[in-house]
Amino acid sequence: MPAPSHLIVVGTSAGGMPALVQFVAQLPATLPAAVLVVQHFAPDSDGQHLVDRLAGHTALPCRLPADGELIEAGTLYLAPPDRHLLAKDGSVAHLLVTKGPRENHYRPSVDALFRSAAVAFGARTVGVVLTGMLHDGTAGLEFIKRCGGIAIVQDPADAEFPGMPQSALQNVAIDYVAPLAQMGRLLDEIIGTPLGRAPEIPADLKQEAAIAERVVSLGTIEEANRLGHLVPLTCPDCGGNLWELNEGKVLRFRCHTGHAFTADALLLNSQQTLEETLWVALRMMEERKNLLGSMAARGETPYSAQQTERLEEVTRHVNRLREFLLNGSSSEN
Repeated sequence: MPAPSHLIVVGTSAGGMPALVQFVAQLPATLPAAVLVVQHFAPDSDGQHLVDRLAGHTALPCRLPADGELIEAGTLYLAPPDRHLLAKDGSVAHLLVTKGPRENHYRPSVDALFRSAAVAFGARTVGVVLTGMLHDGTAGLEFIKRCGGIAIVQDPADAEFPGMPQSALQNVAIDYVAPLAQMGRLLDEIIGTPLGRAPEIPADLKQEAAIAERVVSLGTIEEANRLGHLVPLTCPDCGGNLWELNEGKVLRFRCHTGHAFTADALLLNSQQTLEETLWVALRMMEERKNLLGSMAARGETPYSAQQTERLEEVTRHVNRLREFLLNGSSSEN
């Protein structure tokens, strides 16, 4: 099979398989590009079953790639469960299938795939974000744009779960917003359009691509400081220090071992962690209230009267904390 003229990289999450079925059905058998797909699913999912499902709706060969496999035109590759799928340019373009550090808590990660494709294929990269929740793919589309490629999102009004397309639209200068049914025709037009002068691949994206390949970590402090600056935040995955990255408009962070996050992903994680902490605090206060109740019930003595006063105070705190946790809007704030 010939080498691909372009890479079409696709990211999706919730509602993704029905969307992918409709998406791949529009792609012709003569497609001169290769299609690389990240679908978020559980680490123990049956990836081959998902590949077979897609293959039943397209003339393109569909497969779970092996590490080091050559990238062929007219072929669809689905990221295996719990593995990053990365594109690598060298003497010949090939795929890497790795168990590197998670990005935005995901493996496979849409951002990791999109960045690798942008670094390997530059302006010949077309990124597509379909239905899904949260933020994976937003930074990835910015990587593609910085390397001269094209960014496409499914129209949020057309998506079963609009979170991923909306996040991209709010943060990146998207080239095309289209309903799913028009994606095939749009891609055909893009791939058939002659390329202009491609920009040079940014050095920071090359370094980040190498980190995702596990070629390097952030390295020395001096190397880390070239990518960003140290901030008083810790990585939620490993507890290490975080560097705020200097380049790009999407606010992002990396730790020394390679975990990466957008600011939105970190904010969501901090909210979830805070809520968990407050529930633990509520449990401990309930236990304290129960203990004080038992102590206050032991006869009419100054000691029991003192415990009754403490019980009333703790009960007020318990009620306030419970009200806070049960009020969804307050919890989100």
